[in-house]
Amino acid sequence: MQVLSADLSRFADIPDYPFSENWVTVDLGDGHSGRMHYVDEGPKDAPTILLFHGEPSWSFLYRKMIPLLVDAGFRCLAPDLIGFGKSDKPDDIGFYSYDRHISWLGQWRDAVAPQDAGLFCQDWGGLLGLRLVGEAPERFQYVVASNTFLPTGGTPSPAFLAWRTFAKTSPDFQIGELLQRATATERSTEEVAAYDAPFPDEPSKAGARAFPALVPVEDGMDGIEQNKAAWKGLAGFSKPFLTLFGEDDPVTGGLAEPLIDNIAGADGQPHGMLSTCGHFCQEDRPIELAQGVIDMAKKAGVI
Repeated sequence: MQVLSADLSRFADIPDYPFSENWVTVDLGDGHSGRMHYVDEGPKDAPTILLFHGEPSWSFLYRKMIPLLVDAGFRCLAPDLIGFGKSDKPDDIGFYSYDRHISWLGQWRDAVAPQDAGLFCQDWGGLLGLRLVGEAPERFQYVVASNTFLPTGGTPSPAFLAWRTFAKTSPDFQIGELLQRATATERSTEEVAAYDAPFPDEPSKAGARAFPALVPVEDGMDGIEQNKAAWKGLAGFSKPFLTLFGEDDPVTGGLAEPLIDNIAGADGQPHGMLSTCGHFCQEDRPIELAQGVIDMAKKAGVI
């Protein structure tokens, strides 16, 4: 297996992403290490918000929310998960696992933001972030979750099974076009190219191809027992917990309800379904999502 480094020249002309590069090295396992890239904007002593992306995006997804949150007084930390964005990319699909992603993201947080923080998470950013909340709820001040869940088995939908097969086997796995199809508003040619930038060839797409098959939506899969254990801590999370989901997302329709019904801090919050909002909600409704973060931070007494 090789650990690929991003060709940073491919990121030179992407729009609306003026953020400085920051890096931390993590232990990938099996004797490998990799560099993890992240955005760090706002005063270092400001209240911290962690912004976790999912599949197959990267921190570019948060370019519209970050300025709004910095202006509101936050320090914004947005990592590129291993296998995505500017971060290093193991080229072996089989090397990726749910637990390894948890380890890599946990190492990043311990190195960069060991203090208590708020969390905004979407897609796999929630499968990872909500798991971390459940495992260490005392480290999180509040949570805003969008188009995500923390699965513990069951029976996957035909639509998800089709997506899982497509991601693993399709010879035409164009990342930018996937983002285009999964937003309710139109992406520019330059924005589509920005989502393609991390993935110049097939080996660089191993992480993006691997992620759908790692979602523990069928009984017996890896991650189910860990998620069940994490749900105990997540259910008892009594600090502010808000869900803001997209009405136009066919992937996560109905998945807000288990979070609302089973997490203590979700009780009485102004949960919402956002119109003209697809799966990649940060593209479609960044203002409303940023306001949700601000509102929860105020309820938590952070700002």
